[in-house]
Amino acid sequence: MANVAVIGAQWGDEGKGKVVDWLASRADIVVRFQGGHNAGHTLVVGEQTYKLSLLPSGVVRGKLGVIGNGVVLDPEALLAEIARVSAQGLSVTPANLRIAENVPLILPVHPALDKAREAARGEARIGTTGRGIGPAYEDKVARRAIRLSDLAEPELLSRKLDELLLHHNTLLRGLGADTFGKQDLLDRLLALAPRLLPFAEPVWERLDEAHHSGKRVLFEGAQAVMLDVDHGTYPYVTSSNTVAGNAAAGAGVGPKQIGYVLGIAKAYTTRVGSGPFPTELHDEIGRRLGERGHEFGTVTGRPRRCGWFDACMVRQAVKVGGVEGLVLTKLDVLDGLRTLKLCTGYRIDGEVVRRLPASVAVQERAEPVWEEMEGWSGSTRGARSYAELPAEAVKYVRRIEELVEAPVVLLSTSPERDDTIVLRDPFAG
Repeated sequence: MANVAVIGAQWGDEGKGKVVDWLASRADIVVRFQGGHNAGHTLVVGEQTYKLSLLPSGVVRGKLGVIGNGVVLDPEALLAEIARVSAQGLSVTPANLRIAENVPLILPVHPALDKAREAARGEARIGTTGRGIGPAYEDKVARRAIRLSDLAEPELLSRKLDELLLHHNTLLRGLGADTFGKQDLLDRLLALAPRLLPFAEPVWERLDEAHHSGKRVLFEGAQAVMLDVDHGTYPYVTSSNTVAGNAAAGAGVGPKQIGYVLGIAKAYTTRVGSGPFPTELHDEIGRRLGERGHEFGTVTGRPRRCGWFDACMVRQAVKVGGVEGLVLTKLDVLDGLRTLKLCTGYRIDGEVVRRLPASVAVQERAEPVWEEMEGWSGSTRGARSYAELPAEAVKYVRRIEELVEAPVVLLSTSPERDDTIVLRDPFAG
């Protein structure tokens, strides 16, 4: 059986939580390989709803969860999340959660800098969550990050804080924001150390053992391809690589171990925050999609911008993300719409193209090329086979497959875990 990597094929919030939960029930280990607590998955299990930001979804299903080195970890956010799900009846201990010993940490200075920069940008702000993700990744690349293993070495930790604060306090002062004292941060981290270090280990060894023993590993991506720092709508992106290829570097495994790559896309399109959105709707249909789809960010609570399905963008995500099969979610949100539209390309300065250019200025000039399809009057909600779908809904899904050049292997028809049409088992390879 193959491993599986799950990534978003739009701008995030595609309903990965339900899909990952379904897959996690069949995996042995679930690994987070990038991002931080700026992304979230909502899992509905019976009467309980779990909102996860850092914890791998497998912990809900009693599976081993791993936070890889490609994540940036806010220790206090993690402990708060563990406390929250523990109050819901879940047990999270070093027995079912392991964290890469070399994972970089998000410190209080990082969200402070994140927010100060956004405030300074004014109308040009990127729309970050303000949780310090970008500044933490900057420290990692600049080789000044505090890593989990450093909490076991007080003298080293003290020296590293000197270097880190020299950089960040200079920036904060320049932005007119409050600076941080070293001793307060040092005391805070040393107090957290005994609560965090029991989770730490070289997770690459555990994953190597899992590979050789034939265990199923699910690599759980956060955000989505079009928020990838290289391949997304830069600079309105996250600060890490979200494509499946990064699962190897972000978890410490070889590229062949990533396995089958599953991309998640809604039957329409949404986006949180700023940035180009060619198919965005500002009319009654856009509001209807938002209301029926309950389109609010899991982490931020911000309303999502809504629009028609952008097949051109998803095709691009399929190509650069290595997507082999697509999961289409929230088909039921389109029930009752008389006419549906699909974006098949962009008209930019008089030329029609089938890709989103790298320049944000050009992206903002992109005008969708529309293809209209007939909607359906029947209901798709809760369907568990194609035979239960209206004929027009099946045609819509088939047309998406043709346009994005990838098969739909799973089709989600409600938030309930079992309301899923399974056309191919991703773990079968």
